Amino acid sequence: MDFGLQDKYALVTGGSRGIGKAIARELAREGVDVVIASRTMADLERSAREIEDETGRRIIPMQLDVTDKAQVDRVTAAAGQQLGGLHILVNSGSYPGGSPGATGPIEELVDEDLLADFDVKYVGALRCARAAIPLLKDQGWGRIINISGGNARNAGNLSGGARNVSMVHMTKTLSNHLGRYGITVNCIHPGTTRTERTPGMLEARAAQLGVTVEEVEQNDFAPGSSRGNAICRMVDASEVGFLTAYLCSDKAWAITGEVIAAGGGTGNAVYY
Repeated sequence: MDFGLQDKYALVTGGSRGIGKAIARELAREGVDVVIASRTMADLERSAREIEDETGRRIIPMQLDVTDKAQVDRVTAAAGQQLGGLHILVNSGSYPGGSPGATGPIEELVDEDLLADFDVKYVGALRCARAAIPLLKDQGWGRIINISGGNARNAGNLSGGARNVSMVHMTKTLSNHLGRYGITVNCIHPGTTRTERTPGMLEARAAQLGVTVEEVEQNDFAPGSSRGNAICRMVDASEVGFLTAYLCSDKAWAITGEVIAAGGGTGNAVYY
């Protein structure tokens, strides 16, 4: 299927690894030139070379801390200048090293962890959208995809769940503001997702439990195991990339302001 993305331009935050990198790769496969942005330049340069070699598209690395408004404005403008415009923004940035996670009893919640989590994920995405919107309006065609997370639907992680819910509200609000300009805005909730970091995490979990990696994946020892969702296997980051490319496509005009879960039916598994 032709997604109608040939020679479009995208900015993907959190694009040096994980889900963001998988999204950048899939957009490039569809003919998009991509600026990938994150905090660590060495990771960005390595990923840019890898995706360029694989797809033949321009992949431009740009260092970015989404908590710094001036930096967001500067990098977004530079992305538009170097690419020749901007059609797509994917907000996939996350807290460095993973969310600090305001978990545990509410009496022990650390305000600074909660606020830092929101500053990166929610306010960071809003900063990027605010900077990108004038460039998208110039094209008369645009897509904003917010990568949120399944914690929005689960109890436990007070900062992770709350910031992910806030991404849903931002998505709906932006979609209402921007639809008249030919811009759609949607949100994806990945569940536990296989990335390049997963093997090491599974090995550490297996060692902790004294079982094999296969047992971790095949049993209820960890979230995201093959028994942790309806499809009985961990979702791969590439599958989140496929969904993102579709939502960015010319085939998806009817979808805006929506939230789509991509966790393989996490929490809905029935075992026989």
